[in-house]
Amino acid sequence: MASRRKEYQEDAKLRVLQILNKNPQMTSREIAQKVGISNGSAYYLLISLIDKGLLKYASFKENPRKIKYSYILTPKGIREKSMLSSKFLVRKKQEYETLKKVIANLERDVGSDIN
Repeated sequence: MASRRKEYQEDAKLRVLQILNKNPQMTSREIAQKVGISNGSAYYLLISLIDKGLLKYASFKENPRKIKYSYILTPKGIREKSMLSSKFLVRKKQEYETLKKVIANLERDVGSDIN
């Protein structure tokens, strides 16, 4: 169970880093919607990434309201995103191979080649 939770947290962290790499001006609410987590979880994750030095934020100088922020990946954040992407890819390939075996066994048991 703890392993699944850790995978889920790593996946969420990777997704946030990917999203902010493409669009640094997203709000925590928009990030939450894209990742599929609560707004509170997104806020907590953003603060955690900032505290770890993976993200930094800056206010928009030209914004008259001065409440909009831009989340920028630091060099450490870029390395972390790359490492998480590699781990994610390895895990998904393993899941894919396992799933192919399960499907082949089920098809053999059923006696059909369903495509």
